[in-house]
Amino acid sequence: MESKPGPGHGEPGHVHGERYGGGPERLRSPERLALLEIPRVVDLCVDGIHARRALDVGTGTGLFAEAFAARGLAVTGIDPNPSLLEVARRTVPGVTFEAGTAEKLSCADGAFDLVMLSQVLHETDDPVTALAEARRAARLRVCVLEWPHVDEDKGPPLAQRLRPSEIEAFARRAGFSSVQRTDLEHMQLYRLTP
Repeated sequence: MESKPGPGHGEPGHVHGERYGGGPERLRSPERLALLEIPRVVDLCVDGIHARRALDVGTGTGLFAEAFAARGLAVTGIDPNPSLLEVARRTVPGVTFEAGTAEKLSCADGAFDLVMLSQVLHETDDPVTALAEARRAARLRVCVLEWPHVDEDKGPPLAQRLRPSEIEAFARRAGFSSVQRTDLEHMQLYRLTP
């Protein structure tokens, strides 16, 4: 998901599902797909673990849900935006899509082997709570894909991006035992161990 200018990180006046300012077609544009490096990200997310079930938090139109399902994982995608979920349901068969937010996951502890938050953490009202919930839901790994903390013409403005040190501090406060960052061509991927 991408941000639009406005409240964030717990600022009043913000409503989940209203942060993303573009339409569903922009989420699946060729330019955006190239930035996300989806095959490489999925490879890194499942590397070294035996994942069978994945949760895609902030799934949007289901890009990562679709990629994990193509690898044979049973996938659930959640998002607070009903119009994006409708597109995901039409576009990605065989994946369960539900309404929900990162800060309050409606699943049992350890229900998923892998939890993915792609371009979501910077949009949450409470990043530590979102990561703690992801940690609770994940048996093996949580992956966080975020924009780098640089001022550029694509993605959210710099003021809405998270510094690597912030993400690592949030992860420690959420109880993760290790944080591994990989710098991709356009994004940063964090692999967190519960």
